[in-house]
Amino acid sequence: MKSIMKLVALLVVVGIVFFAGSLYAQDIQAKVKTAIKALEEKTTALGAPKLDGGTLLFGEEEMNGNYDIVDEVADNYGCTATIFAAVGDGFKRISTNVIKDGNRAVGTMLDPNGAAIKKVKVGESFYGEADILGEKYETGYEPIKDAAGAIIGVWYVGYKK
Repeated sequence: MKSIMKLVALLVVVGIVFFAGSLYAQDIQAKVKTAIKALEEKTTALGAPKLDGGTLLFGEEEMNGNYDIVDEVADNYGCTATIFAAVGDGFKRISTNVIKDGNRAVGTMLDPNGAAIKKVKVGESFYGEADILGEKYETGYEPIKDAAGAIIGVWYVGYKK
C-alpha cells in the first residue's frame, strides 16, 4: 500500500512539473510574440521599410546604429531586440541591444546555419529556441519585406533561458 501511495505521489508531482513547464513555455511564447509585434509596430509606424545600399530605413528613419526602438522594446518587455538588414545572402545586426564582449553586437551576422535563417529566407516566421552568440534564448524572428515583397531584413526578440 505504501509503495502504491509513493508511486501515486510521484506521478502527481511529475504531472504538476510537466503542467507548470507547459504553462511556462506557453507564457514565454506569448511574451515573444507580444514583444516582436511591438517592435514591428514601432518601426512600421515610421513608414514603409526599404533598403538603400546597406542602410535599412522605415520611412525616412535610418535604423543602422539607431538604438531607440530596440532599447524601448527591451525596456518595456524585458527582452533583447534586434533589427537585421539583408547583406549578401545573410542578415547583419544593424540595431541591437544584444551584447557581445561588453558592446552592442552591431555588425554580427544572423547564424547562417541556424533554424531561424532557413525560415526567414523563404519569408516565414521562426519561433523557438536559438543560440544567440553562445547563449540560449527563446526567440522570435519575422522577415522584413519591402513594397515589392523582397526580404530586406529581420525583426528579432528573445528572452534568455
